[in-house]
Amino acid sequence: MVSHSELRKLFCSADAVCFDVDSTVIREEGIDELAKFCGVEDAVSEMTRRAMGGAVPFKAALTERLALIQPSREQVQRLIAEHPPHLTPGIRELVSHLQERNVQVFLISGGFRSIVEHVASKLNIPSTNVFANRLKFYFNGEYAGFDEMQPTAESGGKGKVIKLLKEKFHFKKIIMIGDGATDMEACPPADVFIGFGGNVIRQQVKDNAEWYITDFVELLGELEE
Repeated sequence: MVSHSELRKLFCSADAVCFDVDSTVIREEGIDELAKFCGVEDAVSEMTRRAMGGAVPFKAALTERLALIQPSREQVQRLIAEHPPHLTPGIRELVSHLQERNVQVFLISGGFRSIVEHVASKLNIPSTNVFANRLKFYFNGEYAGFDEMQPTAESGGKGKVIKLLKEKFHFKKIIMIGDGATDMEACPPADVFIGFGGNVIRQQVKDNAEWYITDFVELLGELEE
C-alpha cells in the first residue's frame, strides 16, 4: 500500500495524465445521452450501470447497447450540436495547469470518438491524444456497428492504451483518473489510479481506490503547492 504522501508526489512528478471522459471529464455518460436522444434511454441506462460496475464484459455491454440505440451519423452529429457535453467543474483549469507543466494529457474513453474529440477540442487536447471507440456507418449514414479492433472496445482496453503510450513515448510515470471499474483496472500499467466521484460514485471504485476525490480542486491544489 503506497502512502498518501507518496501518491501525491507521484501525481506531481508524472509526465503523463490519462483521463476517462464520461462521468469524469464530462458530467454525462455519452452513450446514455445518445440513447436518450434516440428514444431508448431507460433500457440503455441500466446496461451502462451494470457495465460501469464491472458486472458485464465491456465489449458485450457496448454491442448490446448500440444494437438497441442504432444511432445514425446524423443523430450523432445533431446530439453534439444540440446537446453538447458539459465539462465537469475544475477540469479545464486542471488540464491547463498540467499542460503548462509540460505534462502530456490523454483522453481514454469507452465512449465514442466523435463526442470525445469535441470534448478534447474544448480542453486544447490534440486529437492524437484521444483514444475512444469509432462508430461505423453505411454510405447512407445508417448505423453499421463499431470498430471492434480499437483497444477501448473491450475490457482491459484502457490498460492496453497506457501500455502502448509507455512503449511509444517512454513515459516514466502515468496517472489514470476516472470514475469506473474499467479505469481502476488500468493500474497497472498506470503507476497511480485516482478514483473520481464528482459526478457519480461507484462504490466498488470508492472502496478500492488508494486515492479517491470528488472535486478536481483537490488535484489543482496539489499542483499549486
